[in-house]
Amino acid sequence: MNHLLNHLWQSTVFAAAVALATMAFERNAARVRYWLWLAASLKFLVPFSVLVSVGGEAARPTAAPVFPALTVMQVSTYFAPAPTFPAITPAAAHSYWRIMIAAIWAAGALLLLFRWRRRWRAIRNAARNARPLLINSSLPAFSSRSTIEPGVFGLFRPILLLPEGLAGSLTPEQLQAILSHELCHVRYRDNLTAALHMCVETLFWFHPIVWWIGAKLVEERERACDENVLNRGSQPADYAEGIVNVCKTYLASPLPCVSGITGASLKKRIREIMTWRGTLHLTFMRKSMLAMAGTLAVAVPLGIGLIRAQTLPPPPAYTYEVVSIHKSSPGQRGVWFGPGPGGGIRTQNTSAMDLLTWAYKVRDYQIAGAPAWVKSDRFDVSFTPDKTEAPPSPGTAPKEIETLIGREQQRMQAVLRDRFGLVLRAEMHELPIYALVPAKGGLKLTSSAQPKEGPHLRAGLGRVEGGSVTLRMLADHLSAVLGRPVTDETGTDKQYDFKLEYKPETAVPGGPEETPSPSDAPSIFTALTEQLGLRLEPRKGPVQVYVIEKIEKPAEN
Repeated sequence: MNHLLNHLWQSTVFAAAVALATMAFERNAARVRYWLWLAASLKFLVPFSVLVSVGGEAARPTAAPVFPALTVMQVSTYFAPAPTFPAITPAAAHSYWRIMIAAIWAAGALLLLFRWRRRWRAIRNAARNARPLLINSSLPAFSSRSTIEPGVFGLFRPILLLPEGLAGSLTPEQLQAILSHELCHVRYRDNLTAALHMCVETLFWFHPIVWWIGAKLVEERERACDENVLNRGSQPADYAEGIVNVCKTYLASPLPCVSGITGASLKKRIREIMTWRGTLHLTFMRKSMLAMAGTLAVAVPLGIGLIRAQTLPPPPAYTYEVVSIHKSSPGQRGVWFGPGPGGGIRTQNTSAMDLLTWAYKVRDYQIAGAPAWVKSDRFDVSFTPDKTEAPPSPGTAPKEIETLIGREQQRMQAVLRDRFGLVLRAEMHELPIYALVPAKGGLKLTSSAQPKEGPHLRAGLGRVEGGSVTLRMLADHLSAVLGRPVTDETGTDKQYDFKLEYKPETAVPGGPEETPSPSDAPSIFTALTEQLGLRLEPRKGPVQVYVIEKIEKPAEN
């Protein structure tokens, strides 16, 4: 819906700009203004977002992803539970209003199509029953018993359809002027361009600007043909009288794509014909202005796409072979990430936000523009990787585990892209952060012995227990607890065993065990210094933020 609204206001602003431009070319040929109004019409068929996407594809990054410093690396032998989020109970609301709007639009479009089809069939039947007419014309001419005005019928192989008795009601000079007018419509393919605008009116029948543009198109095309007839030597009085006689005797064409002699304000046209003194030729400067405006109309969205592409995360280098997504069973508690088939990933009771933060190594406060269901709806996801992955053994080095998790996270990015329709844009924001640094007196941590199992970090309410854990992993956990980025600036990659107890300010969900810390426990800031010899130093720094441009609920399979 937002994309449609953006397209509508952009097209409306474009039409307003065209209206101003036509005022600047008021004394030039009407055909110039006609093409400007046609550009305003066709803009409704070409959203700027399409040009932005074209520019984005041309500059989309292809290098391997460069992840932000913040990571989600809580692992327990293989993968530990990801941080949970407070339960959000969505209102049981259905998008009935969307269905109603779609139904109203479809009814209006179908009604318009039906009306135009009926009128087209009436003119087609008149053309089929018409008799060939031998007149001095470069276009096949036919005589019809219809009372419709003289006009050009057909989009690609047009014919000249003249009502019976037309020659008897006009002087030769008037008839020649009328025929010259119709042949002008053929040379400029006015029927075809009118049909294009009829498509715009069908799709955007609810927008008054579209109908206003349609009226301007008819007005300027008739004026352009009037100018052409007068430029070819017809006398204004004969031409004007011929138009008036046709209007007295015959009905106006019922379709814009069947060009006739009438159209626009008859009184205004007659006055302009009788007072016509010619038009100004387009100067080089004015032609340059038109060329520059047209170039900018295309180049600006393309340029935006090129710039925007630099903010898009690069496509994942790894993907999946098979993926399964189901809605989680009601009543489940906790969030679980674990090994899946073929060395892939399997999750239970995970929201799209859980998948996002894990896949892109960020926290939920680094995701902007997410609709409510991204946090509330829960899914069970399982995928088989494109290449089989061997699970890490207890003695696997942390770097190897991080590399493995990085591949799995890219595969989850592919799942989000393909099944959730995810489109992200990356931005750098200056936000408050914490730096994890050694406290005075040095670290109070025990280096891990030869690990019997992989790195593990278990968190409860006011408790954190780690085994074979790097301080980078601890910083990641603190980011979730404090709701603020925490960067590891201790300068060590060693693995430690530790236990941290503190008094939580809010109930932060952790692992399956929610054993509270002692009531007299210190704050997390004091506990880090007293128990681990670490300190959180408040700072401001650049933080990567991902803005969601598009995300959809996945279909189950």
